[in-house]
Amino acid sequence: MTAIRPRRSVLYMPGSNARALEKARGLPADALILDLEDAVAPDAKDLARGQVCAAVRAGFGKREVIIRVNGLSTPWGAADLEAAVAAAPDAILVPKISTAADINAVTERMVAAPEKTAIWAMIETPLSILNLKEIAGAGGRLACFVMGTNDLIKEFGGLHTQDRMNLATPLSLAVAAARAFGLIVIDGVYNDIQNEAGFATICEQGRAFGFDGKTLIHPSQVPACNAAFAPSEKEIEDARKVIAAFELPENQGKGAIKVDGRMVELLHAEIARRTVALADAIAELEAA
Repeated sequence: MTAIRPRRSVLYMPGSNARALEKARGLPADALILDLEDAVAPDAKDLARGQVCAAVRAGFGKREVIIRVNGLSTPWGAADLEAAVAAAPDAILVPKISTAADINAVTERMVAAPEKTAIWAMIETPLSILNLKEIAGAGGRLACFVMGTNDLIKEFGGLHTQDRMNLATPLSLAVAAARAFGLIVIDGVYNDIQNEAGFATICEQGRAFGFDGKTLIHPSQVPACNAAFAPSEKEIEDARKVIAAFELPENQGKGAIKVDGRMVELLHAEIARRTVALADAIAELEAA
């Protein structure tokens, strides 16, 4: 099985705030998005670019580090991408990806990037939803979809609702496209920082959709998000039982067996191995 990297909590940090960038080194988020786009005012773009690239070079331990650049069509996009490539983060997050051609345009500008630097794509326009299959299949460095739910609601002319039923189709299609092409897929942000119960419900919903984790806008959201997107102790225990049962000599070659009174198939063994692998990866990350 391919090594699993936890991406339960993916926290946006404003690139123009040097204090926030330093604080990020002590936060328990699995991944950090150092933002040059929405969180940075136009007159602070150059400052943010320099601070973020310096911070990336200094390192953030075992945390995955992503730089979100401005769109290539903006006055800052080309300089952002060039600087981000030189800084060599784990990934570069590109906003407003709407077509496979958008991915190709970014790829062409990343020829000098180290092999480890992936492309993460913001899915936040109506056209991106209509083109999900083509975007997901663009290949190359593309590794992840990040849902821009605030922008989607804005572009749809819709309203934010607690149950997100108005986003169910875009979210499900994004997960389907990502899984079809082996991509990571990260849920959008939750805006009401004070609503802990609402946030917990949305995290549970996101996991039910199949997302690997969730983007966050405040450090206070990290612990609950980590808990929601991690397998529970019971899930881990049950997974180990399934794996052990299939490894018994008498069960070799069987497609279905009984474990604790219920029938399980080989697909359940595959799910179980992924659950245990994720739990082990989380334990290793948290011990660092």
